[in-house]
Amino acid sequence: MKKAELRKIYLQKRQALNEEEYARLSHRLCDLFFVSVDFSNIKTVHIFLPIREKREPDTWLIIDRMRREFPDIRLSVPKVNNKARELENFYFEGGHQLVKSRWGIEEPGRGISTPSEGIDMVLVPLLCADAEGHRVGYGGGYYDKFLKDCPPSCRRVGISLFEPVEKIDDINKQDVPLDALLTPAKFYAFEQ
Repeated sequence: MKKAELRKIYLQKRQALNEEEYARLSHRLCDLFFVSVDFSNIKTVHIFLPIREKREPDTWLIIDRMRREFPDIRLSVPKVNNKARELENFYFEGGHQLVKSRWGIEEPGRGISTPSEGIDMVLVPLLCADAEGHRVGYGGGYYDKFLKDCPPSCRRVGISLFEPVEKIDDINKQDVPLDALLTPAKFYAFEQ
């Protein structure tokens, strides 16, 4: 299937989740993340802040647990720069740092910039991914551009509430593949 069709299907699938199912899947994602990832060489993790109205995986569960269990790992969160059509990244200091954008997305209003070359892992938002590690996002290309700026050693881990599809038909050279995909059922590692 092509990205546009998958985007439509998976937006609808997420919106169809009731609050209880959404919470259950997000908790399973969080639990599986912490049993699947080796944090021994990780100093900085970039993590998106969820748009709960769009039923994005609730990454606040991961953020809260990371801060408790791995206080030496720094977290970085994105802010969309629409003029430059790119993400700006800031070290996460706490909820007091966040403001809502005009789209209702929580973003850092201030803070210390995170250099892309210092990021060891990126938790990548997506609508769906395929069995080869390609992803379908919202279509803006912000994360593909950002991931190209990260060092080759950076782990790119997609987070999805659903299992991967077999194949995305219209992958192009601008698409940056994932190293892994986390779903509520399994942690998939991809060979790149």
